[in-house]
Amino acid sequence: MKCPACKTDNKDTAKNCKKCGSILMIQPMWSPTWKWHAKTLGFIYLGLIFLFFLLNWFLGPYLRQIPPEVTPWLKKSQNIHK
Repeated sequence: MKCPACKTDNKDTAKNCKKCGSILMIQPMWSPTWKWHAKTLGFIYLGLIFLFFLLNWFLGPYLRQIPPEVTPWLKKSQNIHK
């Protein structure tokens, strides 16, 4: 690996130049911030919520209905005091 500053040949595993001491490791061009992570997760969550409601609407007629005998607490309240 050649040093970008002094053009000296160095080992491929070297972190610093043996002649001038400059850093040979390539710096990343871009590093994500917490705002980028928050925005990306927000888009993912909104997409999943939208997909859930779309599939629920599309597959609604095919979903199994719960029989009223299994869930008596879901029945409409009956007026006991007549």
